Amino acid sequence: MKVGLTGEMAAGARYTGPVSPNDLSQPSEIPGRVAGIDYGTVRIGIALSDPRRTIASPYENYTRRDPTADAARFRRLAADEGVTLFVVGLPVHLDGSESAKSVEARRFAEWLAETTGVPVELFDERFSSSQAEQLLLDADMPRKARKKRMDKLAAQIVLAAYLDSGQASRGDPGALDDRP
Repeated sequence: MKVGLTGEMAAGARYTGPVSPNDLSQPSEIPGRVAGIDYGTVRIGIALSDPRRTIASPYENYTRRDPTADAARFRRLAADEGVTLFVVGLPVHLDGSESAKSVEARRFAEWLAETTGVPVELFDERFSSSQAEQLLLDADMPRKARKKRMDKLAAQIVLAAYLDSGQASRGDPGALDDRP
């Protein structure tokens, strides 16, 4: 499956793709909170927007358990917090090409949409983890404390960039790896 990049090929650009269970190419127009996700195979960072979708705040680091427990956690998150859109960070290389982690993040996004019934968008997460690490280093936080906060802070950075991008998909301009 190829997912297109909306706008310029730059850090913070929005990816859209067939991951919503209802309308496979349209983002959520339903008012409500957005959950930003920093995908990981062991831990998943989660950030939440306010209901007006203007402020991104770190929420939690979720340690993955098994598919059943993970599904219950994300269904509960959507229901309890009024999440009407998930934004999953998509790890891409500096040149915009994708890696094995990109494929994993796409699979997770599809699973999340199917599991929760909530639309999902993919969003460029280049530099989010390094920005989070630098912010925590600048705060003179010990290594152990940084590890506890890293993933949810990276999720907050991705979500804040998504919210700042204007939230409006402009269609599917083509696949990431297509070069003119």
